[in-house]
Amino acid sequence: MASGTALAAHHRQAADKQKSAIAPSTQADSSSVLTEDQIIAIVNGQILTQRDVEDRARLFAVSTGLPLTTEIMTRMRSQLINQLIDERLKMQEILSRHINVEPEQIAEAIHSIEVRNGMPENALRNRLKADGISLTTLIDQLRVQIGWMQVLRENLGIRSRVTPLQITQREEALQNESGRPQYFMSEIFIPVVDPRHDETELSFVKTIITQLRNGAPFPIVAAQFSQDQSALQGGSRGWMQEDNIEPEVLSVIKQMPENAISNPIKVPGGYEIVTVHARRTIGKQMGTLLNMRQAFFPFSSQLNPAEPTDQQKLSLQKALHASQTIKSCNEMEALNASLGNTRPSNPGLQIAERLAPQMKQVVDKIPTGHVSRPLVAPDGIALIMICSRDQRNLAQQTPGQIADQLMNERVEQASQQLQRSLRRHAIIKLRPAAKTVLSHE
Repeated sequence: MASGTALAAHHRQAADKQKSAIAPSTQADSSSVLTEDQIIAIVNGQILTQRDVEDRARLFAVSTGLPLTTEIMTRMRSQLINQLIDERLKMQEILSRHINVEPEQIAEAIHSIEVRNGMPENALRNRLKADGISLTTLIDQLRVQIGWMQVLRENLGIRSRVTPLQITQREEALQNESGRPQYFMSEIFIPVVDPRHDETELSFVKTIITQLRNGAPFPIVAAQFSQDQSALQGGSRGWMQEDNIEPEVLSVIKQMPENAISNPIKVPGGYEIVTVHARRTIGKQMGTLLNMRQAFFPFSSQLNPAEPTDQQKLSLQKALHASQTIKSCNEMEALNASLGNTRPSNPGLQIAERLAPQMKQVVDKIPTGHVSRPLVAPDGIALIMICSRDQRNLAQQTPGQIADQLMNERVEQASQQLQRSLRRHAIIKLRPAAKTVLSHE
């Protein structure tokens, strides 16, 4: 329970540093001060304010757990302006097509971010609230990302359906490449507005790389800043064969250690930051497939490790008893149902080698058919049971995985084409405040 106090203190310190850094950095020069309500740009009649830019910066600082210094905020601001302009254009296109993003879709996207980063359920929401960041800032960003994906599927029309013949052709191509390397990789793509003058974007990319190397979670940074459709998956491109990787990127990742962060890689249309999680040979990669169940004892209030409530103490006693008496996965499902199914009992099949490091350390210590010790979080206590462990050849892609990969390739191409078109036809009026910021980059 003591770890919860340290985590909370860390984020309070980060928030304090962030606020002190952002406040003075809103001064563009000695004669022009940006107030939060000052209009930065007008995008097809829709305004973008300094408050929007500062909120997005605070969201980055809080979600990564890293403070924003004045220097970093200054270097980020112009890229944030360009990103928010693109989001305004995307949202206008979403609305013009009468596409409605359901609250359930946004909730699922937030849950996915938490899962990819090993966070308990609602941890990201609670962290934002504790640090005074409106959840609306995150919701607005996710609404654009989800709605934009629906726009692209509409735009693709009949090409959004992958045929059995196309899957078969890709399977044959993979068989022909048997023995060649594949890379499980993630990326962050930052577009360049004017290829003749890319100093601003390059400076921003270097800033992001520094933050990543200092410990910022790659999936969260990708979700906030990558302009590739992989952003919704935390930047993950999954397993990629060499023929489907940009030559500029391939030459770098061949030499990269696993989990390192690349230097800026210039590609057509912008810059990429990549990381390689694993390598394998096409046709063969043994891994451990985990069939797990979990039960979650929710707290009625946030945990204060120094003064746990009676309800929290009772929950711990019940969790300890269950960890010693539960003998089957069916019993775990029944227990979780009795606790209200706050978290799904079956998290789905998991690959041990791809779990978040903290979770993998926990899972590796649980014998098959046994229950973990109680895992205490600020919002409750979790128990995990390993139902089975199976060794599988993970390199054998299913038809569904191949279809997803083909679809992602088409969607990304369509996204870049449509974004360029929206920019060309947009009326974007930059106010003096924005011009001052951009000219100082």
